[in-house]
Amino acid sequence: MTEPQGAPLDPLPEDWTRGLAVVAHPDDLEFGAAAAVARWTGQGKEIVYCLVTSGEAGIDGMPPERTRVVREEEQRVAAGLVGVTEVEFLGLPDGVLEYGVALRRRIADAVRRHRPEIVLTNNFRDTWDGAYALNQADHIATGRATLDAVRDAGNRWVFPEQLTGGGQPWNGVRQVWAAASPDSRHGVDVTATFDRGLASLRAHGAYLSGLGDGAFDAEEFLEGISRPAGTRLGVRYGAAFEVFRLDLS
Repeated sequence: MTEPQGAPLDPLPEDWTRGLAVVAHPDDLEFGAAAAVARWTGQGKEIVYCLVTSGEAGIDGMPPERTRVVREEEQRVAAGLVGVTEVEFLGLPDGVLEYGVALRRRIADAVRRHRPEIVLTNNFRDTWDGAYALNQADHIATGRATLDAVRDAGNRWVFPEQLTGGGQPWNGVRQVWAAASPDSRHGVDVTATFDRGLASLRAHGAYLSGLGDGAFDAEEFLEGISRPAGTRLGVRYGAAFEVFRLDLS
């Protein structure tokens, strides 16, 4: 059951060193989670971005082949602004991702290669608010597949073709954190890194200029989600996450 809107958030653990962020599109991390990434890279943590698509279907007035190039470059710039130096694109088709074995296989391969302790993804619940604000199909497919792929990565008998040539299973993921979930019960203080998260979102200029009537206000949007999360943490700005534990014993 979803917590009440104002329920306090428990602080996320920060005793880890390697993270992998797996999301569907360029810009997905910048809509709230990037400020948290900036906090963690500032602590010396290493975080890799893995984009399942290149967002090539995301700009109505630009053909997909050009959009792919633009959005990949915007994502690299956005990542650099929050301390992420490694960004990879899996190249799956934007807008038509399907949950299933094929998607799990690609994400499990990334988990095995990067060997993270924490995996980040976006909200994959049906809605953003637990009621009416519908989520997008690619987000749902990617988040669900990520949660399963993390477990696949630790089983040597699942996708064994990935383990030839010295590859190894990886069962070292402790938790998966889904940003901006309506079922979030944990969070992190991003007051000191809010501006870096904002700059990271603004780096997606071509994409943002095509939203609605072109008057999207990045600062207003981020404040609108970061202030309520901050209130639940007792700070100015926060980022909220739903936690899925894999380190149960």
